[in-house]
Amino acid sequence: MALKSFLSKIFASVVVKGINKWKFDAVAAQEDTLRNLVKEAANTVFGKEHHFGAIKNYQDFKANVPIRDYEDLRPYIDRVVAGEKDILWKNKPAYLAKTSGTTSGVKYIPISKESMPEHIKAARNALLTYIHETGNASFVDGKVIFLQGSPILSEKNGIKVGRLSGIVAHLVPAYLQKNRMPSYQTNCIEDWEEKVDAIVAETINEDMRLISGIPPWVQMYFDKLTEKSGGKQIKEIFKNFQLFVYGGVNFEPYRAKIEASIGKRVDAIETYPASEGFIAYQDSQTEKGLLLLANAGMFYEFVPTEEFYNEHPTRLSLAEVQLDKNYALILNTNAGLWGYSIGDTVKFVSLNPYKIVVTGRIKHFISAFGEHVIGEEVEQALLSVANSEGVEITEFTVAPQVNPPVGELPFHEWFIEFAKKPANLTSFALKVDEALQQKNIYYFDLIKGNILQSLKITALEKDAFVNYMKTQGKLGGQNKVPRLSNDRKIADGLEKYMNA
Repeated sequence: MALKSFLSKIFASVVVKGINKWKFDAVAAQEDTLRNLVKEAANTVFGKEHHFGAIKNYQDFKANVPIRDYEDLRPYIDRVVAGEKDILWKNKPAYLAKTSGTTSGVKYIPISKESMPEHIKAARNALLTYIHETGNASFVDGKVIFLQGSPILSEKNGIKVGRLSGIVAHLVPAYLQKNRMPSYQTNCIEDWEEKVDAIVAETINEDMRLISGIPPWVQMYFDKLTEKSGGKQIKEIFKNFQLFVYGGVNFEPYRAKIEASIGKRVDAIETYPASEGFIAYQDSQTEKGLLLLANAGMFYEFVPTEEFYNEHPTRLSLAEVQLDKNYALILNTNAGLWGYSIGDTVKFVSLNPYKIVVTGRIKHFISAFGEHVIGEEVEQALLSVANSEGVEITEFTVAPQVNPPVGELPFHEWFIEFAKKPANLTSFALKVDEALQQKNIYYFDLIKGNILQSLKITALEKDAFVNYMKTQGKLGGQNKVPRLSNDRKIADGLEKYMNA
């Protein structure tokens, strides 16, 4: 056993003992976090305006701090971006993470000197818990790759600005730097296709053991590796490849194709990082769900999704959540986000310890006819049928068709790029529709009541989604295709890529 892998097992054991101290006492950890956050921000502009000095408990906090999205917090964030101190959090942020929003345009998410280490620690601990559970540490002796955005940072009023993955690239621990790929020069390439080509050239002859990235862009990397190698599978190119780390989207729709590209099943670790904070990671290869990080400088709140748009929705702390119920996730962070709706929905699959699965986006659903179909439901319906029939999905999205041809009922239109097509597309669509009816009673009622007709599938040509994302300037990096829309904007853009 190499020295680095030997030492990593010892380090993993120490770290996991520390995690277990709060893992099974997460409610107390959250109560401490809330007290500390309120205390540290009491003298900020936001803290004074929201009477932080008088807040003694969670009930006080809810009474003083409303739920907000980015636009609601923007007056404060604009002052932060302008270089003012002590607005949302102490002093100025260390960084501003630049993201793109559907309604807000470019967004700047503050990252403080207190919150940045939590991002790094969580990513590290995801790997260490894997090592501790499996005993497999040999990947640390080979090369690792993180498919991420450019590390080039700009500056606004004395604050460094960049994509989260680009910021993190500057803070990778020293013990990983020697083995990390691609090179800094390659990582700085802005054009995604050019960048992936350069990464392939740099890595194809290396001993890659850990690969990390968002699944659709990792698949692009694998496709280009296979092409350059003359058709080899990834297991032939990287004989010691053994661990895939991903986040940002559900892996299941991509699993079949990615594993076919690799030529074998490899261990995978799911993570839940966001510019706002590193929220959870998979801490077990045998248990479902992601461990919610209750001791990472964030106080979480949960709003039942059916109440989210109410004037006064129910707000719950970790102590009050229930299993198998969808919640909108609200963050309060040590970078100064308060009552902040991150836009994601989650469901608890364990309460001891607290583990979640991400079920979708609060704004990504279809309810053009009152059905309120969510991402989790469409993914499970599609995959249940695809897996039973040996069908492989590259990517998909769903939109309502509210103006069908004359004489037809409205329907949901599914745009699917198949890696392996069904033998009979019409039969396949009917089975998916039946599976969706079983998962969503409102959709079932609309179908049975002849308000909607069964879903229709529009098969797309190879690389349809890659080409579509390219036209939107969102190819690669942390960009993802929304699974669901209530309008036809994405659908209209995909129609040009229909199979003839």
